[in-house]
Amino acid sequence: MSKILITYSTNSGSTAEVAAAIAAELNQAGHTAEVKPIAQAADLSAYDAVVIGAPMIFGWQAAARSFLKRHAAELAPKKVALFACAMRLTRVPAEPLPAVPLMLDPNLVSEPLKPGSLTLKERFTSLGYYLKPMLAAAPSVRPLSVAFFNGQLDMRRLKWWQAAFVMIVVQAVPGDYRDWEYIRAWAKAVGERL
Repeated sequence: MSKILITYSTNSGSTAEVAAAIAAELNQAGHTAEVKPIAQAADLSAYDAVVIGAPMIFGWQAAARSFLKRHAAELAPKKVALFACAMRLTRVPAEPLPAVPLMLDPNLVSEPLKPGSLTLKERFTSLGYYLKPMLAAAPSVRPLSVAFFNGQLDMRRLKWWQAAFVMIVVQAVPGDYRDWEYIRAWAKAVGERL
């Protein structure tokens, strides 16, 4: 069994809870999983695999992208999985996407209102818009899986400019939409590949 680091950045604590659920599932499967915020995950040498998660706030949160860039050389030979928590995800038919195994929470995914003519919110929440910068942060790191989970939105926990973006562009409705069964299923699938 593998020793796994689940590291995350979070805006209001929701992604930390998802990371803890992933660790619990991996530990139950016989792995040794530890959860640490990105700021506390400096040494990766003791881990066989690393799972990195962050919310989608103007794309995958900057701390996660920076972590990938900073540790690219250490992560490249390891097994790596990525996850993101979002409030909206638009799947654009025939959109060219990087070849990476994806798991998309079906309750998160929506189709464009008018195929071939995306609205502003659809452009800013398309799978390609989200995925490409995640993978571009460290091209030498080839994740064995990337998951997009439905998130939680509490407007009181956002900075004013984040709340404005969410209300005007993303048009997400506050609430907790995380699907814990789906999150655990992804963690189990990742654990089986380690």
